Amino acid sequence: MKLKVIVHEASEGGFWAEVPALPGCATEGDTFEELLQHLYEAVEGCLAVPIVPEPSDEHTHIMEIAV
Repeated sequence: MKLKVIVHEASEGGFWAEVPALPGCATEGDTFEELLQHLYEAVEGCLAVPIVPEPSDEHTHIMEIAV
């Protein structure tokens, strides 16, 4: 699996990163190497969280598509 990551330089020093494909998945590090280590841990944690589907009724349909 490949994920795009946006890396930012933190104003107080170091770096922080976010993974747009995984809302809420972000981390930080004092060095770029530390950021990468934390990033792998954060993505693994975000992917390990079970996704609870939204409640549906007869007027709502949940679909999955591949693009």
